[in-house]
Amino acid sequence: MGVSASGARLWHSLGMGPLWRERAPAQSAELAHRGQDAPAQLDWQGLEQAVAACTACELCRSRTQTVFGVGNRQADWMFIGEAPGAEEDARGEPFVGQAGRLLDNMLAAAGLGRERSGEQAVFIANVLKCRPPGNRNPEATEVAACAPFLRRQIELLEPRLIVVMGRFAAQWLLATDASIASLRGRVHEVPVGARRYPVIVTYHPAYLLRNLADKAKTWDDLCLARDTYARLCAVRLEAPAAG
Repeated sequence: MGVSASGARLWHSLGMGPLWRERAPAQSAELAHRGQDAPAQLDWQGLEQAVAACTACELCRSRTQTVFGVGNRQADWMFIGEAPGAEEDARGEPFVGQAGRLLDNMLAAAGLGRERSGEQAVFIANVLKCRPPGNRNPEATEVAACAPFLRRQIELLEPRLIVVMGRFAAQWLLATDASIASLRGRVHEVPVGARRYPVIVTYHPAYLLRNLADKAKTWDDLCLARDTYARLCAVRLEAPAAG
């Protein structure tokens, strides 16, 4: 089978039963092991390599490539979506289809962008790093397998503010089954690693393409995010210097 003991324990802990797969090349197997068992030990480069080599769930069989994330790795802003679509799977970058163009337009209207720097910079990632077949909803076991990667991305980035887009992303990060409608409009706070992060919830751009009337609500959410970010920056400037 070619599966390490720790890898087998992870597989069974996810409730996925026996694992049967071909032995991976030595380097890929080592990277997959590192990514699944010890993501907290990885830097950006190691984490990206581990994601690319990951075989923790069945999505590795149908993907074209993994979708790690894009943007400035020193950004204050982090936007988290749900899973790659067909265009993202083909190009290896999140939010590059029609929903991605809508997201870029919304970010630009808020003075933000994936290619900007400083306080206008963002980093964009998804909960899942592989595309579910047919763009179906993520399954709980798939989210569980990918969660350590996203947690490590948050720890490495240390964003000042997180904006989650869509029901699955919001429910995973906030550990709730509440609806988007009930979660948006206020600032949440979640612990990741040794820090706590403010979180704003909004609709996924793909949802907005089907429900144009809710674009105004999403703009309200982005305005709340901008106001929250401004307050956080003000608190930082008012904090007394150490020593």
